[in-house]
Amino acid sequence: MSPLQRQTLLIRLLAVFGLMLLLGAIWGVLQALGAPTSLSPSGLSVWLQGEGAWGPVLLILLMVLAVVVGPIPTLPVSAASGLAFGMLPGTLIAVTGAALGAMVAFWTSRVLAREYFHRKLSGHPLFAADAPQASLFWGILFTRLVPLFSFALISYAAGLTSVTALRFLLASVIGMVPMTFVFAGLGHTLDIHPVWTVAAGGLVLLVMTLMPWWWHRRGRSGRSG
Repeated sequence: MSPLQRQTLLIRLLAVFGLMLLLGAIWGVLQALGAPTSLSPSGLSVWLQGEGAWGPVLLILLMVLAVVVGPIPTLPVSAASGLAFGMLPGTLIAVTGAALGAMVAFWTSRVLAREYFHRKLSGHPLFAADAPQASLFWGILFTRLVPLFSFALISYAAGLTSVTALRFLLASVIGMVPMTFVFAGLGHTLDIHPVWTVAAGGLVLLVMTLMPWWWHRRGRSGRSG
């Protein structure tokens, strides 16, 4: 093994250790402060409000954990943020946590596997070193706008491409703001009209899912006309 290979291996091992340490520390803090095991927005909201000034920080940590671990859903956390802190502050706090979590996932995959994918799939337009940055930006933005795509999976996958960290962050933040704002607002009204809130949430998900398809069909019909 050459010195360069040993250095690369050491960096990857440190990255894995650092990620495990970060997630373990976040989990330990949340458990020590009595975070509810249920991810219901109302339960999370009560707990966050009970933590006083530390509530927003804990929400950010919870969102980071939800994004990096993946199977933990982020939508209940966004709703809890709106319910606990209000629509606009809740949106800002939830977006901050999601952006931090996305960057952790992005850099984890970039450090651990970007070199391998670049070497094996250098001919693929997504993994080539000279892949168009604008196309990668719009692709990430599109997946952030459509709620069907896994937030965590897209974050890890983006790290394997040549998209710059800044473009990834901008596309992620711009794309996540609309849905985060909507669900923070729904969380804010959950206690007042729970049935209507759930129905509105389902409608928003349906609209956000179908809108890109509608735009695509409209563009095709416009070109053919």
